[in-house]
Amino acid sequence: MTSWSRRVPPGALAAGLLLAAAADANAQIYRCEGAGGVVEYSNARPAAGRNCRPIKLPSLTTIPAGQRKPAPAAAPAGFPKVDPGTQKRRDDDRLEILAAELEKERARLASLKAEYKDGKPERLGSERNYQRYLDRVARLKADIDGVEGNVAALEREIAALRR
Repeated sequence: MTSWSRRVPPGALAAGLLLAAAADANAQIYRCEGAGGVVEYSNARPAAGRNCRPIKLPSLTTIPAGQRKPAPAAAPAGFPKVDPGTQKRRDDDRLEILAAELEKERARLASLKAEYKDGKPERLGSERNYQRYLDRVARLKADIDGVEGNVAALEREIAALRR
């Protein structure tokens, strides 16, 4: 091991190399040895009287980014097309299915909320252990949250279809 490497803090060399890599390709990097043998790297011209010397680094290779290809404006030739009447029927069927699913979810939500009773559902005979009751209350709350999320998602999808 050389004498200067014993005095260099472990991360100093790595920091210097990172600094060198991040510097502009034409920038000059200086290695300065400060008081107590601490090595510093800098891209700024050092003050006179410091023990600094320029470091010769290999030039960096840069590759310019390629130009973005524009998205195709139209469907390729021979691409199957759906006539507007068929698409309208498909959209109407989808809307009908979503509306039916929304009604099912709303009914399920009303049922869960009725059973939940604002966090105080009736205890069942099988819930002599209070922890079982608390577990069921937590499951009901989680189910309500999930169904509310489903209702919101269905409502957003229906609103998007109607635009």
